[in-house]
Amino acid sequence: MASTLPDNWFEGFEARDFEVNGTSIFARFGGNTQGPALLLLHGFPQSHVMWHRVVQALKARFFLVLPDLRGYGDSSKVAGLPDHSNYSKRNMAADALAVMDALGLSRFDVCGHDRGGRVAHRLALDHPGRVRKLCLIDIAPTLDMYEATDMRFATAYYHWFHLIQPNPLPETMIGGNPLPYLHAKLGGWGAKGLSYIEAEALLEYERCFCTPEAIHAACEDYRASAGIDLVHDRDSRARGEKIACDTHVLWGERGVVQQLFQPLDLWQAQCAGIVSGQALPAGHFIPEELPLETAHALHTFFK
Repeated sequence: MASTLPDNWFEGFEARDFEVNGTSIFARFGGNTQGPALLLLHGFPQSHVMWHRVVQALKARFFLVLPDLRGYGDSSKVAGLPDHSNYSKRNMAADALAVMDALGLSRFDVCGHDRGGRVAHRLALDHPGRVRKLCLIDIAPTLDMYEATDMRFATAYYHWFHLIQPNPLPETMIGGNPLPYLHAKLGGWGAKGLSYIEAEALLEYERCFCTPEAIHAACEDYRASAGIDLVHDRDSRARGEKIACDTHVLWGERGVVQQLFQPLDLWQAQCAGIVSGQALPAGHFIPEELPLETAHALHTFFK
């Protein structure tokens, strides 16, 4: 089924499939062609559509690039390799960088939410000369979150441990009735239900997620995070690699990050630049729950 998004959500933006890094990445791009470039990376279980209201508030100032991550939205959803390396955050960051290369954008700002924040983190570590400033939304560092796992975290983020089980167990369980699973995820983590999502956006998330290929790709994303991504993160820390640029962190007052972690302290420990940030009165899905507040924070930080 093809997308049926309202025309005005991304009016003036071009949509293209980019054949990069051995895969096909769908992305929209547009806005102020003379303004600074800003790469926006979405999270699970969504697509670039999650940014549509933020885009309306930023497009006069920034040239915006909104890809669907590998395995999500309308990007390719290939089978995972035995070591899940094709869904590593390093590989997904390389996808995003290749899209920016194809658009001729050598230096840019990056903002990532959820899984997109983890891709953005790796992008900033692996390619410090390309990222001017970084914003991370509602995450703490992956390695720190896994190493701090206790009953509270495992209960709140049980999907981190369910999705990493060997194929095809989680794929079969979710695929048996994917719609209520998707709705439970979109309405959870402090979001207080689905009322923050427009009907058109919800239909788009359903279209893109509720297929065997997409469910498998999401599982591979999380399998990579529990395996090869931790190897990469530990190697980076052992070498003393840190985020080189200033970093801004946003998190939801009703979310798990607020309840269980100290995001500013954890990110400052991994950043050579200045880390700033704040909690916002939202759950996990901040860009959709508070689009104007999110846009204001991005405009202020990236100015």
